[in-house]
Amino acid sequence: MTDPIADYLTRLRNAIQAKHRVVEIPASNLKRDITKILFDKGYILNYKFVEDGPQGSIMIALKYDPVNKVNAIKKLIRISSPGLRRYTGYKNMPRVLNGLGIAILSTSKGVMTDKEAAVQKIGGEVLCYVY
Repeated sequence: MTDPIADYLTRLRNAIQAKHRVVEIPASNLKRDITKILFDKGYILNYKFVEDGPQGSIMIALKYDPVNKVNAIKKLIRISSPGLRRYTGYKNMPRVLNGLGIAILSTSKGVMTDKEAAVQKIGGEVLCYVY
């Protein structure tokens, strides 16, 4: 697999499209950090790291509105790819949906949202947009 982050986002997208409650994704440290950010920002209901074998997996419970069954995640967009890396400085941080969405960045201080990176005045690679 050449792009594990794109695979992670595609598995989430497919599970949302099929209206699944839980999705299982092969684990890595970067995927764990992205999952923690999605949970902290309220895009997913819960997650659990399952240690089976050398790699392990991540079980993600998706969050749906109880009334009209709409998922909390409207769109997941991969920005930086292995063929074309996208970087940003803290002065020109991307605004996702005019501030309503989040951009997930990989910085020298770890994986964080665009707002956290702007507060700490560090830039990095823009991994994806979530709204």
